[in-house]
Amino acid sequence: MNLISEPSIRVKIQKMKERVRWLHPQIVARGIDQTSMVIDDGKENSPEFSFMVIGDTGTKSHYGHHPQRKVAELMLPHKDECRFVLHTGDVIYVVGSREYYRTNFIEPYREFLEGGNYAERIAYNRMVFNLPFLPVPGNHDYYDVPLMYRLFTGSTLRLRRMLRYKDIEIGWHGSNQGDAYARAFLDYLAAISSPEELQRHLDQHYTAKVDAGRCLRYQPGEFTRVPNRYYTFRYGGIDFFALDSNTFNTPSPLPETQEGEISRHALQKRRQEIDQEEMQILAACDQLNPNKPAEAERLDDLNAKLDQINEIKIDIEKQLAANATAMIDFEQLDWLRNRLVESWNTSEVRGRIIYFHHPPYVTEATKWDQAQTLAVRHRLRWVLEQVAKTLGSLVKDHPIVDLIFNGHAHCLEHLCTVDTGYADSHINCIVSGGSGHFPRRQRPEGNELMETFTDIPGSPTRKVADSLLFVGRNGHDAHKHLPYSCVRIDVQGGRPLKFIVKPLVAERIGEQWYNHQPEPFMI
Repeated sequence: MNLISEPSIRVKIQKMKERVRWLHPQIVARGIDQTSMVIDDGKENSPEFSFMVIGDTGTKSHYGHHPQRKVAELMLPHKDECRFVLHTGDVIYVVGSREYYRTNFIEPYREFLEGGNYAERIAYNRMVFNLPFLPVPGNHDYYDVPLMYRLFTGSTLRLRRMLRYKDIEIGWHGSNQGDAYARAFLDYLAAISSPEELQRHLDQHYTAKVDAGRCLRYQPGEFTRVPNRYYTFRYGGIDFFALDSNTFNTPSPLPETQEGEISRHALQKRRQEIDQEEMQILAACDQLNPNKPAEAERLDDLNAKLDQINEIKIDIEKQLAANATAMIDFEQLDWLRNRLVESWNTSEVRGRIIYFHHPPYVTEATKWDQAQTLAVRHRLRWVLEQVAKTLGSLVKDHPIVDLIFNGHAHCLEHLCTVDTGYADSHINCIVSGGSGHFPRRQRPEGNELMETFTDIPGSPTRKVADSLLFVGRNGHDAHKHLPYSCVRIDVQGGRPLKFIVKPLVAERIGEQWYNHQPEPFMI
């Protein structure tokens, strides 16, 4: 039995639609676009502005230190100069359970919340931000605990060990198929009981106007909800697109050939191997005392390995379960394609930024070879190809989007695609997933990302991206460095669009913490 379960894509989509009352008659009658919003802070038209990006937070204190709080403290000196914070997902570990929002989100980011001086009084589904926090869901925000474990917690050796030694926040409830995330951040219209109350709510909060019609008005300090699991907003002449990559990351099915059968057997063998490795690590944890500093450090390393093993198992299971009828969220992908085309045909828009959880390009040790990474890359590439064909010469020699932000990989990384042969060429990508949960190492293969294009017979493997900056776990034992990070982006005025990127890093070496800022760079 698995410790973590994940709803199907079909369930994710349907549940989220129910929570925002997707296309409810009152919404349709008012001409409301449920995927758009306006940030009403009185500064949204300024072409020069700054914002911050964090991701993969959601953890509590570990053995007396709280990395996520250290990152929040890095952010505080920039708070008054930044207009909003993008969150690239995995708000709460391990299974997005509602009971951990107070310790794992509200308390670490209390200065960014109204009433934050009394964080213990803030309900997770009543948060109001004084600086906008604009999230997308991560995979952990959708995870659940199987019912059997909830009923018999402690009766299984593996679970007892995981709960005791991994020091992880399993939670009794799980995310309830993403419900906790939705109640925390989305305009949860399903909680409104009467037609009259819904009418008042829509007339009060959906008063902003965009080309697509009326939309939600996000008011810092007053009403801070996003309209949907994926959405768009315009700020300073830039169109931002927030996506839910959890519904288009399904791996392609293994081919019904001898080669596919060989791959299936290899995956099953790998799954058995990592199961054995997991049990060996848990046995090693049995011998360590978290109250002794040296042994606590060893436990921290083993926890990180267990965390990686869990991700590998989930990715293998997704590959083994993939079939030709597996659902892909084409509704969202078509929305992105259409909105990008509209954006390019709008003269006042000077740039486009996309952010979502799973990175299409990354050199963190566990992610590049994941089938989910390939799935996300192929589906994003498919959208950008369609946009390029529609726009023709309008986008000649220009990337379709100016910048992509992701999380999922526990590091801070800047990559740039080269000429891939497709419309995802020459795009800057920043992975900001190192804001609280176990930092990861860079893969030993180095900074160049190579891809084999299996859809083109006889096509050789070729380089598709370069990693230009990587901030992640490095060193060993007494020389082990654990950097936790976020990033500040300063948007320059004028055209072509330019950004100054300022990495912010709090690094733990032994028992000591050090704050430092790698050299800012322009893209």
